[in-house]
Amino acid sequence: MPPIAPPGRSITPITTRHYRDLPLRDLIAAKGDQVVSVCVPAHNEETTVGWVIHRLRHFLVDRLGLVDEVIVIDDHSSDDTGRVAAEAGATVVKAAEVLPEIAGGGGKGEALWRSLHVSKGDIVLWCDADISDFGSRFIIGLLGPLFTDPTICFVKGFYERPRTGAVGGGRTTELMARPIIATLFPHLSSIVQPLSGEFGGRRTLLEQLPFVRGYGVDIGLIIDVADTVGVAGMAQVDLGTRIHRNRSLDDLGPQSLVVLQTALDRAGVRSANPATLVRPGHPPLVKGFGELPPIASLPDLVGGRPQAPEPDTGPSGRRSRLRWARARQQDQDRGALGATRPRADTENEPGPSADPLPA
Repeated sequence: MPPIAPPGRSITPITTRHYRDLPLRDLIAAKGDQVVSVCVPAHNEETTVGWVIHRLRHFLVDRLGLVDEVIVIDDHSSDDTGRVAAEAGATVVKAAEVLPEIAGGGGKGEALWRSLHVSKGDIVLWCDADISDFGSRFIIGLLGPLFTDPTICFVKGFYERPRTGAVGGGRTTELMARPIIATLFPHLSSIVQPLSGEFGGRRTLLEQLPFVRGYGVDIGLIIDVADTVGVAGMAQVDLGTRIHRNRSLDDLGPQSLVVLQTALDRAGVRSANPATLVRPGHPPLVKGFGELPPIASLPDLVGGRPQAPEPDTGPSGRRSRLRWARARQQDQDRGALGATRPRADTENEPGPSADPLPA
């Protein structure tokens, strides 16, 4: 018996490509006048960020002209991440200086949202700073579908992990994200690595979406993108191999909790917010779910860029995430510019995420 798709959501597999599919000369020709930003969120990555930025600047910016700006969001690092990145040629932006009254403290989702705000590209790509074998294929591969197919609005990378010799996700993906997707969002089951850090899309889409705080941002974005433009507007690209730092189980537990919180929120399932993670040998960890408003809902902060058209409903028949985010902000008196309370502690505050999504 085939899997049952939610109303309006197709089970059609996501478009899949390889970074070698398009000859480099054709990719350069297809760029046209599109501006491309590559953003690298980084927290204490002084040992690897320099190589990542060097490859981006030397080959993709200076030599080929495929990338127009390289931005490192220094997310409250205590080492020399910012200095190393700047010396390698990146524009370094301290996360703490970008909309602190809205974004609050550090976190992956916060860093990605801030980088979308400060970047200028028509196309915005992200890649992790901890990749020790970073190559131009990571960006070239992501650009291919966006340059050559105007119906593709969002692209996600996947890769082989040499340590295991297999294509697939890490422990958080295989033990948490993939089972959640199979259960609640089966239309996204063909995404090989839903939590990969190499992805991007068109600004006209990205600015319509809220960004979940912390490590829930990746799964939140693919769910919201599919609801806004449909699976047909998404693609994934085989980027070859990738070597990066492996995190400990102590790190992965809190990450998995936020992934679960995000999926339940997007599925309209009520859950504890904040939730308390109790682990043997560790003090209880309180994690609250929260999200940052769509950049398009902050017109005074977008620097004069025209706002993207606002879709009424996504393929699921629900209101768009932009409309829902705005309604929740108004209901909770969380207007972006009018907020007066500090935002640094919102991660642990009970928020509107427990409310089911509107039909």
